[in-house]
Amino acid sequence: MTFGIEAASYYVPGLYLEINDLAEKRGIEPAKLEKGLGLHKMGLPDVHEDAATFAAEALLKLIKDYNINPKEIARVYLGTESALDAAKPTASYAVQMVEKVLEKEFGERCFKNCDVVDMTFACVGGVDALHNSLDFVRVNPDKKVVVIASDYAKYELASSGEYTQGGGAVALLVSSKPDLLEIENNWGVASESVFDFFKPRRSYKKDDLKNAPATYPDSIEIFTDEPVFDGQYSNQCYQDRIREAYNHYKEITGKVKPYENWKYLIFHLPYAFHGKRVFTEIYSLENGLSYESPDEQKAIAKSEDYLQLIQHKIEKTQRASSEIGNMYTASIFMALLSALQISFNENEELSGEEIGFFGYGSGSKSKVFSGKISPDWKRVVEKWNLFENLNKRIAINFETYERLHKKQLKQSVNPDYKGFGLTSIEMENPVLTGARYYHCKG
Repeated sequence: MTFGIEAASYYVPGLYLEINDLAEKRGIEPAKLEKGLGLHKMGLPDVHEDAATFAAEALLKLIKDYNINPKEIARVYLGTESALDAAKPTASYAVQMVEKVLEKEFGERCFKNCDVVDMTFACVGGVDALHNSLDFVRVNPDKKVVVIASDYAKYELASSGEYTQGGGAVALLVSSKPDLLEIENNWGVASESVFDFFKPRRSYKKDDLKNAPATYPDSIEIFTDEPVFDGQYSNQCYQDRIREAYNHYKEITGKVKPYENWKYLIFHLPYAFHGKRVFTEIYSLENGLSYESPDEQKAIAKSEDYLQLIQHKIEKTQRASSEIGNMYTASIFMALLSALQISFNENEELSGEEIGFFGYGSGSKSKVFSGKISPDWKRVVEKWNLFENLNKRIAINFETYERLHKKQLKQSVNPDYKGFGLTSIEMENPVLTGARYYHCKG
């Protein structure tokens, strides 16, 4: 019996900022972002959107596109680092929203008997949810699971991470009927506790906060979406973990140079060109090349053989990222969708081809695994229309972007938006303070 991904769907917010507009306002050479990092557009949530609405959109699209009975879904596991609550899982908000829409067809609380939970380990949380869910369906082959990866990558204005922002969600149906991708049960894992990128609680004195109520304690802890990070150190941690996880994968499978047999190399992409940059070390080690000095590293990256590898195994995976930006947990799955969509559009036959995955989450952990493309993959991919939908988004100007970032706008930027949205946050009832309420428009 085989196990893996039966179907997949996605949601990308309908607003974007041209990366050239950001570069101009920040005094950055546009070529550094476009040609150096592969960035073209930055996907942005509207006023009413967050990680819960992203997840709900992807979940509902998955159910509708593939005619799934929600009562047959045993689990909805959400990988995210954009959680809305430190106790109540973001997945529960998403499931509740979708339940309401499906109520007429399937009755009240159609997910009543479904296990719902969040999984968090920075950007690898979605891979963790997939790994966990595959274990579940191997033990329960008659069950179906939905894995959702949903995030909004937000950085401080004018910071070195600002131009990598993005967001959205990918939903995967995991089962014993892997019509899209069969995933083998071999996982290379590497982890080490580091502080390359994290979102801590930050302490401030009450006197430093304007209009703080007298009832507040003298020291106040605040959580924000923007991370504490060290970009260069995080890149090194990424490279170290994927090398260790790849070597572990080789140890447990006994495979020699497994990447050579992989049609595509699917990476977590903090920015579009990140995968091809960090893979040079593994490539050099696998081929007995010296990688000691910066000059040697540049020579490998520019070598004809390595450029051919990028063209054949990586380039298609990064195109969607160029149009969206960093999706945190969802970026690795969007790289998969990107490659398969392009192959579908080019009428390429991929049945039986192997794909390798390099997941990474700061803090830090990597998981390396592989899958085989199923004979029915085109029937799944034909529902996506990924790049057509990306072309339907609305461009916003830089002033609107900054106001969105600062949460200064009260009305949605897109007045014609139809979908899930945040209606209100309870501020007065003491036993419901902070409760979030959503609706579906249209």
